[in-house]
Amino acid sequence: MYKTFYSLSHEPFSKEMKPSDAYLATSYREALAGLDYIKRTRGIGLFIGEPGSGKTFTLRTFKESLNPSLYHVVYFPLSTGGVMDFYRGLALGLGEEPKYRKVDLFYQIQQGIERLYTERRITPVLILDEMHLAKDAFLQDLAILFNFQMDSTNPFVLILAGLPHLQTRLRLNQHRPLNQRIIMRYQMGPLTKEEVGQYIEQRMKMAGAKIPIFTPAALEAIALQSQGWPRVINTLATTCLLYGYQMKKEQIDEEIVRMAAEEHHLY
Repeated sequence: MYKTFYSLSHEPFSKEMKPSDAYLATSYREALAGLDYIKRTRGIGLFIGEPGSGKTFTLRTFKESLNPSLYHVVYFPLSTGGVMDFYRGLALGLGEEPKYRKVDLFYQIQQGIERLYTERRITPVLILDEMHLAKDAFLQDLAILFNFQMDSTNPFVLILAGLPHLQTRLRLNQHRPLNQRIIMRYQMGPLTKEEVGQYIEQRMKMAGAKIPIFTPAALEAIALQSQGWPRVINTLATTCLLYGYQMKKEQIDEEIVRMAAEEHHLY
């Protein structure tokens, strides 16, 4: 379809992008710097962002950057199960055979973390995604579960990821013990207008485009309609290419962007 029409080798705005091919937007670089900081210092970090801001891709980039001989990563999205599923999954991810009672699971998880860190010199990196879905009792449990030697040491990296209102919830008095132990906080922001244009052009070139397909006015229109959020940029740009192919347009102009935005109810 449009790939042949525009002489592209692959879909330029597909999710299947390698971290090495990522556009280095300011927010993306700052997020990775924050995650690198929590990796080096160990402890608890908070990583939040709006839907489609690039949180998951950034976490995947961070995960793939870790040396497996030094770090053991356990990724658990809270949306895939309940609280006990999480505890069992965490115990299993740490190499333990999960028990059934919560108190036993807590002990297993703490022992698994300490064994990795002290005996094998491997730092457990625990990434808990979709944490805005967590119930209050679960957040309170985390403050207990990740308290080692009377809070005198952090033999782990714990990253709490989710939507921005997670931070608001953590500021409540009942979550003060957990909130006070967070040593890194970062919220993903949108791309700037200039970054949107550079991002689209980079993705198109990597897909094999020999000449600019999107006009400057089209790039500006996408920046405006997407408000800089990567997922919306990808959706709009792909829809524009489909319209361009159907209309046999060699270049994508602002009128095609308007049509794409209307299709996705952005106007």
